[in-house]
Order: sequence, then structure tokens, then C-alpha cells
Amino acid sequence: MTPNRQKPAPKPLDSTRLEELALHYAARYATSRAKLSTYLRRKLRERGWAGEDAPDVAALVGRLADLRYVDDGAFATMRGTALARRGYGTRRIAAALDEAGIAEEDRGEAMARSAGEGWQAANILARRKRIGPYAGERVAREDRQKQIAAFIRAGHDFATAARWVDAAPGEMPPGGEDGDED
Repeated sequence: MTPNRQKPAPKPLDSTRLEELALHYAARYATSRAKLSTYLRRKLRERGWAGEDAPDVAALVGRLADLRYVDDGAFATMRGTALARRGYGTRRIAAALDEAGIAEEDRGEAMARSAGEGWQAANILARRKRIGPYAGERVAREDRQKQIAAFIRAGHDFATAARWVDAAPGEMPPGGEDGDED
């Protein structure tokens, strides 16, 4: 039996190691400025700081953004498109971008694209959940309410949800092809 060995405490960070961590994180993950900043601050709390001056995380994140290693606009577009492909509506996409710390000016293209694809995203959600035209039979009132709630949680408005849930099995719901959601 081997004695319990404890891992040695990690060495405190200095400016070089902090920059290496930031570059590694930005290279490995699609990230936003806010997420990178949160990651670096967490690492500083965990490991401590060995530098003479206080660490300037904001300047480091800003420099990586200037070099385009971190691009909030591109991150917002990528994240919004990925969520729309999974069937999420504009409200859910906006909430995800809020959580990632994306500023209003950086989310314009992502929100415009998701609003234009709202009906298609609702179609994807209905197909995935077997709702409306993708159901085997019409549902009871209680199940209808649950299905509408699923659409609402996914970020779609009530009118869109009701049209999809009330559609007869095998028939596409009327209207909406022009992307009139929200």
C-alpha cells in the first residue's frame, strides 16, 4: 500500500504564465471576452499571483481581442446559429448570449439571423419533440399545454407555439414561413 501523497500546490501565476493560460484557452475554446476574463480571474483565485504589480486581466483580454483571438461578434453568430439549429427561438438565444457576456452591439447579426430563422427553428423543435405535424395523433388538453410550455422554454413566442401544437398530424401549420416570429 502506498502512502497518501498530496499534490504539491500549483505555483502562483506571473504575467507570462497568465498570458499562456489566456492563449491556450482562446485557442482551445470558442469564447467571449467575458468568459475569458472569468476564466482568468478564477485561475488567479485558485493559484494566486506572484507578480509585482496587480494583474491586469482586462488589458490582456483586450489585447487578445485586438489580435482577433477573441471575437464577441463571431462568437455570438456561431452560438446563435448553433442554438437555432437545435430548435431554439430568439428569446432563448438572447438569454444564452446574455449569459456569455455578449454586448448588444456584438449580437446584432446573430439576433437578426435567428429572427429570420425562427419558423425553421420551431419546425426543428416540433420534429425533435414529435409535436403537431410530427405527432402520431392529436393530443389531449393537458399534453397541449405541456407542448406549448416546451416551445416557450425553447424561446418561441406563444402564437408560434400554438400554431405548431394545434397543427394536425401530417399537416404543416398555417403561416409563418416568412419568419414572423417575435
